[in-house]
Amino acid sequence: MSNIKILVEGPTEILFVNEVLKPHFYERGTYIKPFLLQKAGGIPKYSISKNQILNTVKSDPSCLCTTMVDFYGMPTDWPGKDQAKRCQSCSEKAAIVEGGMSNDIADHLGNSFNPNRFMPYVQMHEFEALLFSSPLKLAESLGDRKLSSIFLTIRNKFSTPEEIDDHYDTCPSRRIEGVFEGFKKTINGITAASRIGLETMRQECPHFNEWITKLENIGNQ
Repeated sequence: MSNIKILVEGPTEILFVNEVLKPHFYERGTYIKPFLLQKAGGIPKYSISKNQILNTVKSDPSCLCTTMVDFYGMPTDWPGKDQAKRCQSCSEKAAIVEGGMSNDIADHLGNSFNPNRFMPYVQMHEFEALLFSSPLKLAESLGDRKLSSIFLTIRNKFSTPEEIDDHYDTCPSRRIEGVFEGFKKTINGITAASRIGLETMRQECPHFNEWITKLENIGNQ
């Protein structure tokens, strides 16, 4: 069985990995386990995250290490973050930061390190974007199907939920909170994610799907 360790920024991502991703991969002979980048949750500075990544890779030579961290709220010391903010598309932003992380870790570990053992993933622009993959399921998880039309209007302004911007007032989480004031991502967010399902998220969110596909291919090797 393949072994994948996912470094995440908070308890919501821990729950998402355990409840949505883990069953999918276990059926395919791959065991995945999430770990917090820091105990308090939230995305730390890259200097802290880098140490976690290096420790994970060094401590378990059999594992593949990946990340699930939001672009929104990411400190500016993360590789390529400032450059990425000047890009238009979410795919360009993600590629710059992920490429910078890959190169930095590979450079630090030297020629003896297999760079395929580290596969960074940056969530565009934050976890809650995945919930816009199904406005109806999102509304149902909040107990009010009538909200689906509002969520659908938001969703239809973008080519993909991953493009929902990362401004303070209009990031995915605050868009949801603006419709449903009592939104709790560790409760409502995970309920919605479970109802929406992995396949719908993959259909609606191409960068997320690319990450899942890469992890599946690791399991097939």
